[in-house]
Amino acid sequence: MESRRVLSATAASAPDAVVASDLAATRRARVAERWLIAALLAAVTLCGFGLRVYKLSAESLSEDELNKLRAVEDYRRRGLTSTNGEHPMLMKGLLTASVVMAERWNSSVLVSTHRALRIEPETALRLPGALLGAFASSLIFLLVVELFGPGPALIAAALWAFDPSAIGFNRIAKEDTFFLFFFLLANIFWLRGQRVAETEERNPEPFYWATAAAFGAMIASKYIPHLLAISAGYYYIFQALPQTRWRLGKRRWLIFFVVMGAVFLLCNPTIVLPDTWREMRAFAGERRIGHDAYEFMGQLYRNQMSLWLAGVPWTFYYVFMGVKLPLLTLVAFMIGLPLLFNRKLGDGRFFILFWFFFWFFPFTLLGGKFTRYFTFALPAVLITAAIGIEFSARFAARRFAAKNALCAALATMVVLCSLAAAVKAAPHYRLYTNALGGGLRQAGNYFPHDEFYDASVRDVARWLANNAPPDAAVFSETPSLVAHYLALAGRDDLRSLSLSDRRALAGLRAGDALVIARGRRYFSNDVIARRLQEQMAPAFVASLGEVPSARVFVVDEAQARALEELKD
Repeated sequence: MESRRVLSATAASAPDAVVASDLAATRRARVAERWLIAALLAAVTLCGFGLRVYKLSAESLSEDELNKLRAVEDYRRRGLTSTNGEHPMLMKGLLTASVVMAERWNSSVLVSTHRALRIEPETALRLPGALLGAFASSLIFLLVVELFGPGPALIAAALWAFDPSAIGFNRIAKEDTFFLFFFLLANIFWLRGQRVAETEERNPEPFYWATAAAFGAMIASKYIPHLLAISAGYYYIFQALPQTRWRLGKRRWLIFFVVMGAVFLLCNPTIVLPDTWREMRAFAGERRIGHDAYEFMGQLYRNQMSLWLAGVPWTFYYVFMGVKLPLLTLVAFMIGLPLLFNRKLGDGRFFILFWFFFWFFPFTLLGGKFTRYFTFALPAVLITAAIGIEFSARFAARRFAAKNALCAALATMVVLCSLAAAVKAAPHYRLYTNALGGGLRQAGNYFPHDEFYDASVRDVARWLANNAPPDAAVFSETPSLVAHYLALAGRDDLRSLSLSDRRALAGLRAGDALVIARGRRYFSNDVIARRLQEQMAPAFVASLGEVPSARVFVVDEAQARALEELKD
């Protein structure tokens, strides 16, 4: 009897042992999968950072970036001021820290013996944006994990890391990258708070306050508060459902906005200065517009927000997507877009739909447009492309057994297409144009202002410093930027004047130089620029890689007289 009981107990425990072994194996597989995803995400983020910092000073500062540098110099000299006050302070504060640290690094003993380690001013000014842009890959992953799971999340993170336009946007010292970074961070906390509240696994309030703090930093990066409606819209679509536990209530909302306001003030203390409000009022009244047009696909348009459909055409950003996204990414986006309207995708699709609506609706209709504004919308496009990639892989895998391998192969192919495009375009990523847009042959012909972005001014100034006669005048559409680089080259004697200033042109004389830079074509200079290029050979041509970017014309007495009729 005893031996029978032992045998019986052994037989009964055998299934339990098998189950426990299976559970342990499943746990090990999940841990291994998580480590693999973490390793891939780290590699993607690191590679994205490398692409963003590669030859970061290869292009000169733009006129906009020079304004940021002057704000940094003003902060260091006078403390908090309203310089460049039409924009919030958070980014400029980070740029100030970057410039100061770069100067200390450059003054170190190591750099004095190894000049190649020196950090150029352009690099110091652009490094914070490149860093946050690279880390945005990880934030996109964490956001998409909450919405659609780890598969699309890893694909979307990789697409952002290697997309040429994303890299190009992150390599300029402008507010858009900072705004996007804190938007992504805020919504990671927001969606995590939703999950915690719905599962009741712990108190969700810390996630609410973290969301509010990130939103405060977001608005302290760029004044576009209406995009808070993306998160608010996603929250409120669930409030009519009786089973919803994700509810803040009046008290929490009050605390939420107090936290948000406090962080905004902490990150943007110059908002309390009266001069800052005057700068903001002047900017909002469109009195800061320095030029009278924007060139889009070879045509000139007035570029003012208040012109609505009478300004830059509404097709602007749709053309941008058509010619600037790598082709496989564009195809994946077209596949993924209709899936956002399929209920099988889950509730996370509503967040992406709100993202599209609250960005594309106003920015399509507004008359003032720049491609860098698309920095904020691009992750939503790439997330949709990631959804399209996963759907395509699943659709194809129905006929094959190796479903996971097929999905990985398809995702890898699309990501490598983006990586190849970025590597080929480096370091002038903004010039990337896909085959649909004509490739390198058409680079710079769609959005020249944003594609060239004053990238050759330093080269032009160096040529002028070596070749211009004493006290010559230099006419360009970026006189302050040209003067900046001429001063660095030791040619303070050269006078930098505006090409659109007809009174200044009346003093044109032999030996003076006129700079015709691509991307700086306006109604005010179109006639003289055409006449110069038709009748004169340039003395110097600057290029970005294989793409001509600026021409310098030096006039003699006869040519100065020939241009007389254009001075009226």
